[in-house]
Amino acid sequence: MEKLTVGKAIRAGLKRSLESDPSVILMGEDIRDPYGGAFRLTSKLSMTFPGRLVNTPISEAATVGLAAGLALRGLKPVVEMMFGDFMTLAADQIVNHIAKFRWMYNGAVAVPVVIRAPMGGRRGYGPTHSQSLEGMFFNIPGLRLVAPSHRHDAAALIEAAIGDPNPVIFIEGKLLYALEMSSASSDFDIALTRPPYPTAVLNNAAGETPDVTVVTYGAMLPIVEQAMVQMFEQDEITCEIVAPSEIAPLDMTVIGKSVARTGRLVVAEEGARSWGWGSEVIARAAERWGDKLRAKPARVAGRDVPLPTARPLEDHVLPGEADVRKAVEALVLQ
Repeated sequence: MEKLTVGKAIRAGLKRSLESDPSVILMGEDIRDPYGGAFRLTSKLSMTFPGRLVNTPISEAATVGLAAGLALRGLKPVVEMMFGDFMTLAADQIVNHIAKFRWMYNGAVAVPVVIRAPMGGRRGYGPTHSQSLEGMFFNIPGLRLVAPSHRHDAAALIEAAIGDPNPVIFIEGKLLYALEMSSASSDFDIALTRPPYPTAVLNNAAGETPDVTVVTYGAMLPIVEQAMVQMFEQDEITCEIVAPSEIAPLDMTVIGKSVARTGRLVVAEEGARSWGWGSEVIARAAERWGDKLRAKPARVAGRDVPLPTARPLEDHVLPGEADVRKAVEALVLQ
């Protein structure tokens, strides 16, 4: 795999999609040059593909509504939210329109809209620009939520999302943009399941049965990796990390196989702890493989408070390596 940052890989995937499919158009606030979007992921694309990038007004509801109409007429719009927090402004269009049209019209129409959503904190952007709001959309049938990490091919994932006949919310952890994308590691054996939305499985047990399964996604993966490296070096705790790229709907097959081996489960996410993705993973695991669990599963997540702007307070609210270590050690060293 070419050595790219996750941000550059997403841009490369957008570029390839524009090259290969004339029905693909990009929409969003200030995505054309010279600005190229808030995180510069569409930089220079408007010069290469004249007329295919559309600067939109500051109205997320209007933009997503327009994208829905264009998709119904056969185009493949990719909408960039300047910040994922602003998806709340387009919630009616997302929840009641693009997620429903295929079902309302008995499959006679498709709405292949992709909404790119930069999510997450750790940059001091404050309570309205740092949230992980994907949790608001997990419970909406008809939507697919995809979250790349640095262990997935982010270019291939955005291309798969654009080619998907279903509406896709593409969750982009902000801290991943500058992180080098790699499917190899000196600390873990890494395997990827089949495309289009593979799950990354990282194992540092070197042929032995791992002590614990840790399930996570997106920008939490590098934090979980670092915590597990430290625990292996200091306490010889081994793990199997399971990181799906498709987080909703969620296929539990790989998670189930790992839990069957380890008997211990920790789930880590950046969003608020209550009513979270991790809670659903644990509930499904308990329903299906409760007899194989040797200890009560643990959740690692953000505190149930709005995110502060001050970086020390933000670090206190968001889950970090120490939180992952505490949760794993409580299961393994008890």
